[in-house]
Order: sequence, then structure tokens, then C-alpha cells
Amino acid sequence: MKFLIDNALSPRFAERLTKLGHDAVHVREIGLSSALDEVIFDYASKENMIIVSEDTDFGTILAMRESIKPSFILFRMENKHTENLLNIFVSNLPDIQESLEQGSVVVFEDQRIRIRKLPFKD
Repeated sequence: MKFLIDNALSPRFAERLTKLGHDAVHVREIGLSSALDEVIFDYASKENMIIVSEDTDFGTILAMRESIKPSFILFRMENKHTENLLNIFVSNLPDIQESLEQGSVVVFEDQRIRIRKLPFKD
């Protein structure tokens, strides 16, 4: 799996993921730091990457386009420190990997993890 880390998260998130052996890049590294969310979304879809962010707009784009990719990981947590988010992400990755590969939105909240399969349907 390849992860595209959005501007809402620190570049350190991508650096630490890479050091842990994951394929991760921050939008700044590929010249998309000031790109519109739609451009980032399209890039992730084309490159088969999973978007990781604190920005809910990517969920809106997925819903509007009725898309099954890219998968999207959203952090909605009180403690937004990079190390905290990274530890939660890495410790739960084995449990969410299959969902991400199939096309899902995974929301990390303080007390739970929600997984919603794509595309969104009423």
C-alpha cells in the first residue's frame, strides 16, 4: 500500500511511516502542497495511493463522485500530535488493511475506529 499524506498532517508523519518500512509521501514532496483537494484526490487515485488527512473534504469528494478509490484515512482525534496519530495508525494498520485495499474510508476517533466501504450509498 502507498500512502499520500495531506498538508493537514506534518511531513514528519510521512517520514516516520517511511522509516517504518511503509511507502509514504507527503504532498509537499511531490509539489502538491498548495494544490486543490480535487487535484490531490486525482493524483492519489491515479497513483493508487491512500489519502491520509485530518481534512474531511476528501470524504465529500468521494461521496460526490461515488468513487471506490482512493481509500481515505481521516483522523478526528483530540490529541493531534504526530507521534500519537502515527502510533494509532501503525498499531491498527493490520486490522484495516483489507478494507483499505478494497476501497474504504477509515475514521480514527478518540474512542473508536469507523470503516465505511466505498462507494457511499444511501
